[in-house]
Amino acid sequence: MARNRYMVCLVLLTFFVISFLTNVLGPIVPDIISNFHVSLSAAGFLVFAFFIAYGFMSIPAGFLVERFAEKPVMIAAFVAATLGSMSFALFSLYKVAVVSLFVIGAGMATLQIAINPLLRVAGGEEHFAFNEVLAQLLFGCASFISPQIYSYLVLNLNHSAQDSNVVLRALKRLTPGALPWVSLYWIFTVVAFAMVVVLCASRFPCVQHTADERPGTLEMYSSLVRRRVVWLYFLAIFLMWAANRELRTGFHSSLRNITTSIRIRPVRARSPGFGVCLRRAAWRGCCS
Repeated sequence: MARNRYMVCLVLLTFFVISFLTNVLGPIVPDIISNFHVSLSAAGFLVFAFFIAYGFMSIPAGFLVERFAEKPVMIAAFVAATLGSMSFALFSLYKVAVVSLFVIGAGMATLQIAINPLLRVAGGEEHFAFNEVLAQLLFGCASFISPQIYSYLVLNLNHSAQDSNVVLRALKRLTPGALPWVSLYWIFTVVAFAMVVVLCASRFPCVQHTADERPGTLEMYSSLVRRRVVWLYFLAIFLMWAANRELRTGFHSSLRNITTSIRIRPVRARSPGFGVCLRRAAWRGCCS
């Protein structure tokens, strides 16, 4: 099977963007709590809204890919991410954030369903394992970079001089002064829209799905939902991810409260001490 290096690079870039848009939720939780005046549980619900979209969209995304092919489905997913990011950037409210994160999560779930068969075809089955590992490496790198960009924007946006770079000046005009971290969602909007343009200009190979990659039939899902072991497995996965995300959410907020109580600068994404958290996130992303 001939390798399509351009398409392999495009899929790897998609992995990078998925992680870039996903792994900044933990660091912004303290800002969500303080700026929206919500509880830790309400802040955790934002994370829940993002990841529950994976559960809602994974099966429908498989049917969409089989019906319409990878290119239009991926374009639609990035359009959803663009609209979700822009809506929160324009209307920075808690209720808008819940809907926005659900829409972005649905787009990311759809992308992950579409790109794995595409990577197998574009890179060749004999190189699929290597390409998957490389994709996870880029996924981990993006999980490190997005909090770094968040930290840079929060530290510099409200203190940018008139002669600062054009990006900071533009973001300062678009972002509420009290919510500098929202500027990150303008970055997400631009990145997601750029991916729409790149995908529209790209030629995709014809993907022949294997039996493991096909979504199956409605009768199959009907038989599965009647089995108790399926519901137990679903519950286990749900609780595992809930515990994982809630622990990360609680970690960031607790660390902020502890450092504030002993009257030192809070160790958050906007301080150098948060580098420990960033390195942990990058390591976790590379090993996932």
